[in-house]
Amino acid sequence: MRRLFAMLMALCLMLSLTACGGGKTSNEDKDVRAALDEALAAIPPVPDYTDVDTSAIPGVEDGVLTVGMECAYAPYNWTQTDDSYGAVPISNVDGSYANGYDVMMAQRICDAYGWKLEVVSSAWDSLTPAVQSQTMDANIAGQSMTSDRMAEVDMAGPYIYATIVCLTTKDSEYANAASIADLAGGTCTSQSGTIWYDTCLPQIADAEIIAPAETAPAMIMQLETGTVDFVCTDMPTALGAVAKNDNLVILDFSGTDGDFQFADEAERAENVNIGISVRKGNTELLDAINTVLADYSSADFDTLMGAAIAIQPEV
Repeated sequence: MRRLFAMLMALCLMLSLTACGGGKTSNEDKDVRAALDEALAAIPPVPDYTDVDTSAIPGVEDGVLTVGMECAYAPYNWTQTDDSYGAVPISNVDGSYANGYDVMMAQRICDAYGWKLEVVSSAWDSLTPAVQSQTMDANIAGQSMTSDRMAEVDMAGPYIYATIVCLTTKDSEYANAASIADLAGGTCTSQSGTIWYDTCLPQIADAEIIAPAETAPAMIMQLETGTVDFVCTDMPTALGAVAKNDNLVILDFSGTDGDFQFADEAERAENVNIGISVRKGNTELLDAINTVLADYSSADFDTLMGAAIAIQPEV
């Protein structure tokens, strides 16, 4: 994971040096587009499965994959005002477009089978019910593959591996923390409905855990405004925040005795593996998505995430 951190930061630096405006998403910058295309060229091309008959797969019989995401969870997904850098319209929000790692991955899945991609903006807590009720065909939304979630939906993937980290400011007394023990007594929060808030933060001795943030941007805002000393999140979210605010510091305890603890490695894995939700029992769609994901390595996922981080808009 330290390799992932170094690689993503290097890719983000390469792209940001050409960006002039630092990730703005109105009117593509040709230098940013060129650098982005160069980065994406390092990833295997979209596989061609258009000869596969998918007309009987539940949810995509019409050739449209309807995908739910918050459209407010950069770098996984966000909202912007135009279609720059491959953004797609948000079907339930007129005049708005979705982009980010989830959109990039969803588009690759759709291109592989010749499907049309429809993105629907949904609140985090509504994502699973929407798949269960078949309002969405799939959620590609930065969801961990936890046992609780997989009791409610089936999940393809992982489509990225996301270490659990903390994020603080450079001038914080916790900026040099080497373990969660060094965070004792701090004021903190995370996003609601996540393993970070429910399981990780309670492991910090004497932590003052305030109410969870509804969204990732709201969580980061609480850190930037000094409401909390640190937040707990995953590595891609932290990398995206640092790319836009150089006053933030990532605290990565992974691989050390001072990391957040789980009952076993299997439990840890289910909380750092990020998957794609489909309705329980929809094995046809699950298998189709997994077939595409199998064409990419973890390094390919990392490269695509780095590209998303580099083009995410200023918040």
